[in-house]
Amino acid sequence: MSPTQPISAAELLDVWEWGLGRTLLERGLALLTAAWPETSLAELARLPIGRRDARLLQVRVSLFGPELPIQTTCPQCGVPLELPVHASDLLAAQASGASAEAREPYVLEAAGRQIHFRLPDSLDLLEAGTTPDPRRALLQRCVLDQSPAAEAGEASPVLPTEVETVLLDRMQALDPLAGASFALNCPACGHSWAAPFDIAGFVWGEVEAWAYRTLREVHWLASAYGWREADILALSSWRRQAYLQMSGYA
Repeated sequence: MSPTQPISAAELLDVWEWGLGRTLLERGLALLTAAWPETSLAELARLPIGRRDARLLQVRVSLFGPELPIQTTCPQCGVPLELPVHASDLLAAQASGASAEAREPYVLEAAGRQIHFRLPDSLDLLEAGTTPDPRRALLQRCVLDQSPAAEAGEASPVLPTEVETVLLDRMQALDPLAGASFALNCPACGHSWAAPFDIAGFVWGEVEAWAYRTLREVHWLASAYGWREADILALSSWRRQAYLQMSGYA
């Protein structure tokens, strides 16, 4: 689902400024709220993580284009690497997982148990992150019921460790972008590893870099021409660059 409303330069600066000092979860939801203003914050917060991140990628595409210049470093020898990734490849992987089953609740049969569960969302991550064992707390929030049921008197379902592992694998298959990673091989030393890809962090990092770059442009053009910030931000990026070149700042 593409954004229903383009985010203007002024709106994006407002979202970035609001996000200063807030958590990455809050920042991601703020971007989604700006792009889908007809969808409530509560609905966006309840999106499964991979589907939320798919929307964040779509916001990124609408703002900066589909090519993702992802940079990482080999953990073995320290050589920097850049991965030319196209957003459509990640979105296609997410779509294939989401289409595996129509809707929640999902059912898993493992180790003699039948488990009904849903996929983790932003609120689950927020709550689980405050507990001593976030992994287990996350699963307990997402398990709706199981057969055989939990022992009498237990506050929440308790799963054996091996069942937890199977359940996490199933969740990953249904919501691939929730744990996106790339299988990499270092051309310098031959080391192979799986590099996790934090989509929300990547998108916010690009928004932040854009914000500081844009503020510098506003400063330069305001100094050169005496224009107001709102007038400068209303210009297209191409026009801002043209005026910067003519004024000697670019």
